[in-house]
Amino acid sequence: MSTLVFVEHHEGELQKGSLGVLAKAASLGGDVGAVLVGGGVKALAAETGAYGATKAHVLDDASLDPPLPQARVDAIAQVVRDGGYDTVLFANSVLAADIAAGLAARLDAGLNWDLVDIRTDFVGKRPALQDTVLVDVGWRSTPRLALFRAGSFDATPTGGSAPAVEDVSVDLEEHSRAAKIVGQELEQASGPSIEDAEIVIAGGRGLGAPENFTLAEELAKALGGAVGATRAVVDAGWYPYAAQIGQTGKTVSPKLYIALGISGAIQHKVGMQSSNTIVAINKDPNAPIFEFSDLGVVGDVHEIVPKLTELINARK
Repeated sequence: MSTLVFVEHHEGELQKGSLGVLAKAASLGGDVGAVLVGGGVKALAAETGAYGATKAHVLDDASLDPPLPQARVDAIAQVVRDGGYDTVLFANSVLAADIAAGLAARLDAGLNWDLVDIRTDFVGKRPALQDTVLVDVGWRSTPRLALFRAGSFDATPTGGSAPAVEDVSVDLEEHSRAAKIVGQELEQASGPSIEDAEIVIAGGRGLGAPENFTLAEELAKALGGAVGATRAVVDAGWYPYAAQIGQTGKTVSPKLYIALGISGAIQHKVGMQSSNTIVAINKDPNAPIFEFSDLGVVGDVHEIVPKLTELINARK
């Protein structure tokens, strides 16, 4: 049994989602490899050992930055064939989803996506019926490909040692270099992304107006968290789409999730229900969000949140 994990990196840092999947792969047993592609990845390879990788396959090529999927499909397909890997795991992202789909076609392999867990007998768990149930999914052949929902696993070091680093040499397909990214504009973030943050403060229509999102931002700043939003808020133009949490947005699993003025529709619930602790503040005592919150506060967010922020800053 041998498992390969695609480890994604950005701005010189390995992504927590990928490291969480790598740690999960290590818990399944057998040989665990990591594959990294792009400029400067050789310097990052040693870190994968702490999360369970015994071997790191690296294609260190600055010409493959910024990342596009096709060259990575070429590289990973060759690593799978040469290394005899029977399972390939990905943490969900826009890039990883593209790579996983292309790799499935290249290897004529089965791909299960939106998984939240996998057992040692390689039965995956996928939420269904708007996340109200978990269904078992499997594979009919190898290699097995799996794409895991963001936040499914904690990036907890396993205590492993530095992996053996193996350079990957691959002849890229002609079409793999045909597409190029000619420019990028990166949004300036004042804090952690909602997918990586351990604390998320999310605002809904109950905040009343776009300028009132400063309540969420100030509380997030005090707690060292990130700000999220509901679809209704994003559709109204109150907050950027990148902050949307829910069925058509991003899925988050922070240690603490504070919902400000959010009713708790099922579409929002599926994006945050796996949070460790959920706190809801809403003036409507019958809001659905109170049904699945760990702590509910019935009251006006405009009165409660400033006082809460003030108390937290005073404690700090």
